[in-house]
Amino acid sequence: MRSITPQDAAIIEVAGGVDTHSDTHTAAVIDQVGRVLGTEQFPADTAGYAALLDWMRSFGQLVGVGVEGTGAYGAGLARLLHRQEVLVIEVDRPDRKTRRFQGKSDPIDAVQAAKTALAGERTGVPEQRDGRIEALRNLRVARRSAVDQRADAQRRIKTLIVTAPDDLRERLRSLGVKDLIITCANLRPDRTGAASPATAVKIALRSLARRHQQLTAEIADLDELLEPLVAAINPGLVAANGVGTDVAGQLLVTIGDNHDRLRSEAAFAMLCGAAPIPASSGKTSRHRLNRGGDRQANKALYRVVICRLRWDPRTRAYMERRTKDGLSKKEIIRCLKRYVARELYQLITTPNDLELAA
Repeated sequence: MRSITPQDAAIIEVAGGVDTHSDTHTAAVIDQVGRVLGTEQFPADTAGYAALLDWMRSFGQLVGVGVEGTGAYGAGLARLLHRQEVLVIEVDRPDRKTRRFQGKSDPIDAVQAAKTALAGERTGVPEQRDGRIEALRNLRVARRSAVDQRADAQRRIKTLIVTAPDDLRERLRSLGVKDLIITCANLRPDRTGAASPATAVKIALRSLARRHQQLTAEIADLDELLEPLVAAINPGLVAANGVGTDVAGQLLVTIGDNHDRLRSEAAFAMLCGAAPIPASSGKTSRHRLNRGGDRQANKALYRVVICRLRWDPRTRAYMERRTKDGLSKKEIIRCLKRYVARELYQLITTPNDLELAA
């Protein structure tokens, strides 16, 4: 509902908020003192995004839009707003205390998103999802799915072997993974005897082994695309000690195309869950483990640390020194992840010389 005149709208500054869903987006506009100027619902498609922006601008000068779910249902809207040079602010969903007192509806959430964006609380700069890192993200989604499914197929093969007939179990149980997959894929059971448990287990093992082989080929095909893409985006990161294509790809996806949204290496460490959380009170000064952040990025840092503990003399010397100080191995690894995050942040945020030359 409109509560201002077009003449007034030309001179006031307004902020927008959007509660995003798969089929519709609910938008709200407020003025600089938080008064609600209007709410409206739009379809979640290209025409709807344009209509939403035009509607918001009809109230006055749009200084920013708070959007829930810029990495999910709000991704399309965020891309359009970026192209139109509108400041996009990623807002968290309202906490339970706020919802307990204010209720829950799409217009209420949209108004709350606008107020949160205006106040600058519980907000962040969203990742831009229209560059090469977005392409990298999509390829990694397919690869990770294939890796998970391959691991599941391998587990199921080993589970079937446990209860297989004695002669088949003795034949397969001592084989390594590679030989096991080849052997199971080459089984030739009589399909007409599928009602027999001994035959059925061979059919199942062959099916799972061939699926494992297909997924392995799919992963290799995706790796052929990922390796040159990651190297082209940031060759310095890939070349770092303990960092390969997979680790570099995950860290690049975590930080996004617009790495300048992170103010410092400390912010990057917090994003990766590698920064300790203050837990002090009174005369007690301590920190606790950070269980938040992007856990896949945290896993990537862990892999770098484990690799360096095996091959890097400096890291091994650090482990020995801190062990003498009384720290456990887990505590030392947490410290090392923080150091690695600091080092890799500098590589991630360093401009690519090849891109600058182009």
